[in-house]
Amino acid sequence: MLNTTIQKLLPVALVAASLTACTQKGPDAAKAPASVAASAKPSKPPAPASAAGDLPAPADVAAAPVDAEKTASGLASKVTTPGTGTEKPDEWDTVKVHYSGWTTDGHMFDSSVKRGEPTAFPLTRVIKGWTEGVQLMVVGEKRRFWIPKELAYNDRPGKPAGMLVFDVELLEITQGTKPAPPPEVPTDVAAAPADAKKTKSGLAYKVLTAGTGKVKPKASNRVKVHYSGWTTDGKMFDSSVARNDPAVFGLDQVIAGWTEGVALMVVGEKSRFWIPEALAYKGAPGAPAGMLVFDVELLEIQ
Repeated sequence: MLNTTIQKLLPVALVAASLTACTQKGPDAAKAPASVAASAKPSKPPAPASAAGDLPAPADVAAAPVDAEKTASGLASKVTTPGTGTEKPDEWDTVKVHYSGWTTDGHMFDSSVKRGEPTAFPLTRVIKGWTEGVQLMVVGEKRRFWIPKELAYNDRPGKPAGMLVFDVELLEITQGTKPAPPPEVPTDVAAAPADAKKTKSGLAYKVLTAGTGKVKPKASNRVKVHYSGWTTDGKMFDSSVARNDPAVFGLDQVIAGWTEGVALMVVGEKSRFWIPEALAYKGAPGAPAGMLVFDVELLEIQ
């Protein structure tokens, strides 16, 4: 998750906040009427006008019917067409689907069916109701979901509000790699040990495994690394190791402690860094605070 942790300004966690297609195109939020006469007192806001080509809303769009399946989280669903497959996806898999989504007043805010283009995405990168719900399905199945707002966008500005209803057809499952167990917390996470080396900037580091390379990267290089990061109380806030997904980035595009520290390494080396706050996020909102500890393995210099 390097794109969201060690970059200079982005927040820590990759929040799975939207469907891939919605993220790219942006679901249409319900629009308020341009004006309302001062004397008018409507009992409820008018429903958004349907756009040309919108699919008609399901008859049960307002609420899940009594025969819908319900999970402990509050997700309700109903199979509308049985599938032909037997395997169900896991949360780390990538799925290919066709889908349409409505608000409970019948407004369609997104549809891959309308666009004529199926959507593929990892199940870890979508709203919680999708992550949970699609795992109930088999290939070929069509299912309707009633997703409470807490499992959808939770009334985030600019996103469809309230409970959302989706019709989903599961077309394909691509198996992903199950994340590895999270690395153990370093025993010296609270402070750099006496044998750690220190630079003039205040960066402390210690080589854990010697490298096989001879060349060290420059700030102008891109590098490929595996890494894990902790706060000094032992809380791991990010790990490419746990995701089994090495990160690639420009050394001039990350926090100062990384720019300086990784430039000290050679390929194959594993080092631990104790990065003072002044070389990390400097108290930026949403980022890990205080001194941070990273274990980094330099895999490649590009």
